[in-house]
Amino acid sequence: MKKITYNLIIVAFLSIFGCNKKENNNQPQKEQMENIQVSDYGVTAKGDSIRKFTLTNKNGMKMEVINFGGIITSLTAPDKNGKYEDVVLGFTKPEDYFNGNPYYFGALIGRYGNRIANAKFTLEGKTYDIDKNDGPNSLHGGKQGFHTKFWNIEPVKDAKFPTLKLTYTSADGEEGYPGKLSTIVLYTLTDDNALEISYEAETDKPTVVNLTQHSYFNLSGNFSKTILDHELQINGDKFTPVNETLIPTGEQNAVKGTPFDFTASKAIGKDINAEDDQLKKGKGYDHNWILNGSGLRSIAKVFHPESGRMMEVLTDEPGVQFYSGNFLDGKFENKTGGKNEFRTGFCLETQHFPNSPNQASFPSTELKPGQKYQSKTIYKFSVKK
Repeated sequence: MKKITYNLIIVAFLSIFGCNKKENNNQPQKEQMENIQVSDYGVTAKGDSIRKFTLTNKNGMKMEVINFGGIITSLTAPDKNGKYEDVVLGFTKPEDYFNGNPYYFGALIGRYGNRIANAKFTLEGKTYDIDKNDGPNSLHGGKQGFHTKFWNIEPVKDAKFPTLKLTYTSADGEEGYPGKLSTIVLYTLTDDNALEISYEAETDKPTVVNLTQHSYFNLSGNFSKTILDHELQINGDKFTPVNETLIPTGEQNAVKGTPFDFTASKAIGKDINAEDDQLKKGKGYDHNWILNGSGLRSIAKVFHPESGRMMEVLTDEPGVQFYSGNFLDGKFENKTGGKNEFRTGFCLETQHFPNSPNQASFPSTELKPGQKYQSKTIYKFSVKK
């Protein structure tokens, strides 16, 4: 009774002084916070607590993100019967994310997505040695890249849709890269069932930057099934062939007449086992496509006939790495009761090209003081019956 009486007194006081008047501009903030829930996720071996942010749009689509690695641990999408199921691969135990995440499941990748040859590059006459974590090369920013960092995450209160702002500052010399790099990433879950990702970065010294997101998708909703029956279309007439260590040779080859031709939609598994030197080197598809057009545009579509799920990818990047899950090895449990086996997930990593710092003919990834790195990618989900 005392609590009720106290509340009534407060309400009466506010009413008398006109302080309880509802402002329309505050309402979206209230709705926004109702669509973002924060909870405990786990504790690292060092005792650091990890938080999970759950975003929900008006349709009931959900995305879960943790502040370790900016990792997307879950993302649901509807099938042709309206059933929402998780469509991104991940671990069943939080500690598997904290203890290396060998597949980079769901992680933000930086400073440099993809590979840099011999783990070195030259910038303004100075050679930089970076972390060698993939044979002779550097992969995805090094062993302690952005996928291993604690990101500060805050819900954006004045956003139209549920949005998270992730920030991380990489120190000068981290993993061998020059310059202090300040990075901002926005994750937005829109009401048309799209995940929008916006990237920004600034530096105090000349450096190289190539940020991306490393979610693996399986639109069947069953992570024990392969993705070979998914039908893929890529809006790219050329790709960058690779050497034995998956470093681009510098060539830009036409896809026409090769297993790499996805200009018309076809099943991922149709040509994946063809007698092709590039497929042998990648153990399947693990290559960069040179995308047609410029600016934010549709660059890929994936359709899963059985579920009816469709995913469209839009980006302003010049390239996309299509990876068919060739190094998934069944060592970890998946989220639907089986194992994360060979080719049970695919990635479409929007990017500048691999090894661009060592290839003058590739689009530049250099960022200088006073410049702002900006990029945007959208993964949009729909149903095709």
